[in-house]
Amino acid sequence: MSKIDELIEVMARLRDPVNGCPWDREQTFATVAPYTIEEAYEVADAIERADMRELKEELGDLLLQVVFHARMAQEQGHFTFDDVAGAIVDKMRRRHPHVFADAKVHSVEAQTAAWEAHKAGERAAKSEDAGVLAGVALGLPALLRAQKLVKRAARVGFEWPDVSGVLDKLEEELGEMRAEFASGDKDALAGEIGDVLFVCANLARYAGVDAEAALRATNAKFERRFRYIEQGLKARGRTVHDSSLEEMDALWNEAKRHEARKERS
Repeated sequence: MSKIDELIEVMARLRDPVNGCPWDREQTFATVAPYTIEEAYEVADAIERADMRELKEELGDLLLQVVFHARMAQEQGHFTFDDVAGAIVDKMRRRHPHVFADAKVHSVEAQTAAWEAHKAGERAAKSEDAGVLAGVALGLPALLRAQKLVKRAARVGFEWPDVSGVLDKLEEELGEMRAEFASGDKDALAGEIGDVLFVCANLARYAGVDAEAALRATNAKFERRFRYIEQGLKARGRTVHDSSLEEMDALWNEAKRHEARKERS
């Protein structure tokens, strides 16, 4: 028996209505979905840290999520794990005719264009809503979804001629956000903050930057520098709770200089 068959059997045992695990038996697609998303992020985190041992573990956890959903679907008579695997095999063959058929593709750019055209055709075949933005999953992280939305719109010419238009729009939205801070209208302010974030996602697209990855990197940088503050204060017998903003800010700037020296060395 292959390891994937063993995993499928393990999940069947866990979901057994008589002798299975009480927690696993109670789960639904909706309750498992947050774990699926979390595991996908943990895979990305292991890749970002280049930790191959951890990546192996996290890929296993993510695979378990696929098997879990497939088992629940099988119990309800929808599809099996084999159906899931078969569907993606068929999709990869359809979307790579230059590999599995006689089509010719001479560059990465041409392949990307062909891939997107094929996806658009599949969306049109599946749904009455064949609009440009159809199929951008609602469950995606908001920043990632924003970048996908503006990318789709840009393909049909709905964009500024150059990046200066995006930067001007960002300045406009920042001004509107400042005005709402002054007005005290929290709902309006939330809308303006959302507009700023949306324009930033578009700016990332113009720059060829993955907005989600960029923000993850900044989160990590913030954590590193804040830990530097905590460690610096600890060396002085202090904590963040009994220090001033000026002290913490000085250590923050020290952390930035320390990182800059490391990058130059």
